[in-house]
Amino acid sequence: MTERIRYHRVVLKISGEFFGRKQGAGVDLEAVQDLAKRVQAASGTGAQLAVVIGGGNIVRGARFRYGGEEQAAADYMGMLATVINGMALQIALEHIGVVTRLQSAIWMQELAEPYIRRRCIRHLDKGRVVLLAGGTGNPHFTTDTTAALRATEIGADVLLKATKVDGIYSADPVEHPDAERYDRLTYLDVLNRQLKVMDVTAISLCMDNKIPIVVFDMKKDGNIAAAIRGEPVGTFVGEI
Repeated sequence: MTERIRYHRVVLKISGEFFGRKQGAGVDLEAVQDLAKRVQAASGTGAQLAVVIGGGNIVRGARFRYGGEEQAAADYMGMLATVINGMALQIALEHIGVVTRLQSAIWMQELAEPYIRRRCIRHLDKGRVVLLAGGTGNPHFTTDTTAALRATEIGADVLLKATKVDGIYSADPVEHPDAERYDRLTYLDVLNRQLKVMDVTAISLCMDNKIPIVVFDMKKDGNIAAAIRGEPVGTFVGEI
């Protein structure tokens, strides 16, 4: 029996930092297993779930940019890193009984299906968790923008942005303990105040297509499912 949920088709954006060790880079088995259990719980609500995956735990393309043509190559490095994370999460999810499909915006048929919008939707309709890797398939775009683009393409009801803090603050709460935490914001609030939760392109895409964003702390047990149910988790960004 599924739960009563507010959002029926969901895009969940997970940064690469959730795949790595506490110290250093790479893919950590325990971290991926923990992540898989949280995704499993979210899928158990009955929502259709597509997960856009980052790759910063392996390589951040921005660090390898020298300008010019090399910037594109650096971005492709980052896209490949997301596929590695996607494969790791797929193994962990299927080990605990969650049926998944891994799709990549970069053609690599031996490892993942190509991202095809209608095929992605068909998997979701069949109750499979779809893992979306490879970014947009193009350089110069972040995985936040990928999440907003995919949410638009598949007709998602919400974009859930998983972070390690409990919402959006006026400044970095680690560096500024007196920073103000927001419960609700409009898209223009985020843009005008230059809040660094997602890049401008991602916010603008969601604004143009009226897709709400929920920014929340994923490390708190049950938060993904709570956000799907529409409970007041983290910070809501949308039309208020």
